[in-house]
Amino acid sequence: MIQVLLIEDEEPIRRVLFRILSEENENYQVTEAVDGKEGLKILGSKQFDLVLCDIKMPKMDGIEVLKKSNEKNMHVPFIMLTGHGNVKTAVEAMKLGAYDFISKPPDLNRLLTSMRNALENKSLRTENIKLKNKVAQKYVIIGESPQIQSVREMISKVAPTDARVLITGENGTGKELVAHQLHEQSDRSKENFIEVNCAAIPSELIESELFGHVKGAFTSAVKDRSGKFEAAHNGTLFLDEIADMSLAAQAKVLRALQERKIQRVGNEKDILVNVRVIAATNKNLKVEIEEGRFREDLYHRLAVILIHVPALQERLTDIALLINHFTTLLTNEQGLEPKEFSEEALAKLYDYPWTGNVRELRNVIERLMILGENPISYQNINQFAPK
Repeated sequence: MIQVLLIEDEEPIRRVLFRILSEENENYQVTEAVDGKEGLKILGSKQFDLVLCDIKMPKMDGIEVLKKSNEKNMHVPFIMLTGHGNVKTAVEAMKLGAYDFISKPPDLNRLLTSMRNALENKSLRTENIKLKNKVAQKYVIIGESPQIQSVREMISKVAPTDARVLITGENGTGKELVAHQLHEQSDRSKENFIEVNCAAIPSELIESELFGHVKGAFTSAVKDRSGKFEAAHNGTLFLDEIADMSLAAQAKVLRALQERKIQRVGNEKDILVNVRVIAATNKNLKVEIEEGRFREDLYHRLAVILIHVPALQERLTDIALLINHFTTLLTNEQGLEPKEFSEEALAKLYDYPWTGNVRELRNVIERLMILGENPISYQNINQFAPK
């Protein structure tokens, strides 16, 4: 049943709407409130899918009900009912997040259409929230070791700013998780997070990938194409494995950071971009600079804030938490049978060198959940974990 709360102080209109909605659709269950104060009390006591709310009422008007609903994060769509001359107030309600406003006496078709659209919109928002939560779960940083707590503290301080960040650490430590958290905790979180693996793109294509190109710029450029900088406009661009970028591309990235504008390959027209750049590398950039493979001026542009992600060997106390996280994740994502680990098996996992860091640990846990017994034994570790 679709739960609808009708807040209306004029009894004739309230009775008509109650009867129409109840008769029009048997899936609607309508609860009545005679004023805003009562309506807010009922709204806080039960889960509703939609609220029809008059604006001008005694004790508490509809605008105040909407404001208090927002303050309590009730996430329920409001359709405001307004009498003649209250259009200005209705527009104010829309700015506060009301889905629609309808003049009284309401046109039945208009009202029912607006209600259907509001419910569909609520459903879409709910799905988006679930999807975002699922993505957020994928990129959560697991661990309570002092090293990981230090990383989290740095993220919380830096994320709300637009400062560029250089993330360092060995392969598999979770540098991309830090980049995602910096984006999610920033004011840019509603905009795009664009990731570029500089090591995976051939040097002759990296400039086109980053800055786009115009038709005819090179043999395979059959049409105009925007690049990652444009895709990340107002959002975040994550340049992973930045040390593998060619010197020519580095020069263009430096210009983009300095001047906040780019040029597509084959075109001299400037395109303004508002992008926060986060970079990551598993190499020692100071050594790369000394050996002429990385621009020192670009390093200083990128390394406004440095965040180092520790190797798993530096945070062994987090292994149990990581194992629990990965077993839960794999159970939910792949439908694998939940399994526990014997004390001997856990002790054995603590003894591994973990040269592949957290990524290697995740792969081992997945292998053990598929092939191991329940509980996973010391013998299973010897069979299926790396030697």
